[in-house]
Amino acid sequence: MKKSNSLKVRFLGGVGEIGKNITALEYGKDIIVIDAGLGFPDSDMPGVDIVIPDITYLTQNKDRIRAVFLTHGHEDHIGSLPYLLKELNIPVYGTKLTLALVENKLREQKIKSCNLNCVTPKSVIKVGCFSVEFINVNHSIAGSVALSITTPVGVVLHTGDFKVDLTPVGGEIIDLARLTEIGKKGVTLMLCESTNVERDGYSMSESVVLDNLSRLFSQNRYRRIIVATFATNVYRLQQILNLAYKFKRKVAISGRSMLNVIESASKIGELYVPENTLVDVSKIKNIADKDLVIIATGSQGEPMSALTRMAFNEFNEVTIGKNDTVIISASPIPGNERNVYSVINNLYRNGAEVVYESLENIHASGHACREELKIMHSLVKPKFFVPVHGEYRHLKKHIDLAKELGMKESNMLLCELGDTLVLNGKTIKKGEPVQAGDRYVDGLSVDETEAVIRERRIISDGGIVVVVCCLSRVNGKMLQEPDIIAKGSWLTIEQISEMKLIVQKVLENSNYKKTRDTFALRNSIRRKLRDYTIKKTKKDPMILPMITEL
Repeated sequence: MKKSNSLKVRFLGGVGEIGKNITALEYGKDIIVIDAGLGFPDSDMPGVDIVIPDITYLTQNKDRIRAVFLTHGHEDHIGSLPYLLKELNIPVYGTKLTLALVENKLREQKIKSCNLNCVTPKSVIKVGCFSVEFINVNHSIAGSVALSITTPVGVVLHTGDFKVDLTPVGGEIIDLARLTEIGKKGVTLMLCESTNVERDGYSMSESVVLDNLSRLFSQNRYRRIIVATFATNVYRLQQILNLAYKFKRKVAISGRSMLNVIESASKIGELYVPENTLVDVSKIKNIADKDLVIIATGSQGEPMSALTRMAFNEFNEVTIGKNDTVIISASPIPGNERNVYSVINNLYRNGAEVVYESLENIHASGHACREELKIMHSLVKPKFFVPVHGEYRHLKKHIDLAKELGMKESNMLLCELGDTLVLNGKTIKKGEPVQAGDRYVDGLSVDETEAVIRERRIISDGGIVVVVCCLSRVNGKMLQEPDIIAKGSWLTIEQISEMKLIVQKVLENSNYKKTRDTFALRNSIRRKLRDYTIKKTKKDPMILPMITEL
């Protein structure tokens, strides 16, 4: 086999979509993986809990994979790691908080032995032919890094998720000096996030959020305050804890993921919980409203989250009332808007005052807007560029932005799931694609195909119709009238009676007595009934004929 002198970048997730970020870099016999994230199901994925990447290509090449490098600890970057590690025994590198959150996920999945390696910004890790440097960046979670990867064909810079925050509330500012140095030495390829490319200007600083939260605490001095935010936004959690301490309030935490993050972050020193501040949510009945803050999950309107259950009066410990101010310190993830506003409407119905992003600046995005993206391009000055971490329109807009900055169109590529980018240092092109896509997690089971989802979509739209036919084993004739059971369908009693007649006619005209071909008979019944239901109801239910011989 002829040895290739090209670097291959394989996009297994995170391009043409929000979330599910995972990229593989391959040279010769060595492969490294950047991130292993999850995505959240769309409304047309009934019963699906999370969506994870199809890692068939990685499992087929497991002996060549040297390590996984994590840019930060958000779910869309670490959420599928437990599923990957069940199939691949490889080392994982990440910063302190990132690995603490990973350990939580591994415990939940009962994965005991993993090779986790803690790194700090400016660390350099060598695996195979790759040398990976971690560079501090600002994001909405501590320990976020960009990766400068030295390969045999040049340097690949992966920005991870970042923003340029010159007044962060925690940690150091983005290491612009190091990015400048790397850019001066020469970057062959930059993979840069694109989430906020449609937003002009700069992202808001976390310090602005702190000022606004402080004002809201002051204005609501005699009311109970409930704050919903992302569990992994440790900086925001620290702000709320500090404000609670300043205003002499106790803090109750509601939501398992929130408790896990606070426990993990405080254990490793990334979060400071003031002494005697926390109180169990089950013991808040006797605490006056003015003396209490509740931090809750549910900023995205998740059905089983603490805030959603409070809004719909399904949370035993907390009853929403007229003396509550609910602060939703997060912006809706695209696709979640309906759920979020449903929760807000119900909070208002219960008498609460609700403060959310469209009313106040109480959430700062962790993603770079256009001017910050321009800064990254100007400092790094890559020879080649591929936008990542965004839907197709985001990637296209990012290409347009790079063109505005003077980059040649021939030096940029738009990639989608499964695409392989081939780079030899002088040229960039697309190679043979690899298998990529979605795997669906429902409870503890993982399904790798679309079949189950298609069936659920059909049932959710048209219902299910079961047809039971009892035939004679001797002569194949009907022993009794067919029985039809319809659930979740739009069928009337009269229509079901007509369907029974259709089934009887199919049975009478079939050649079943001679062939005994139950498969062909079921298909005939299914086709005839499907034609009838579409014509009469404009719906296409799942039809399940059952043939029983007696």
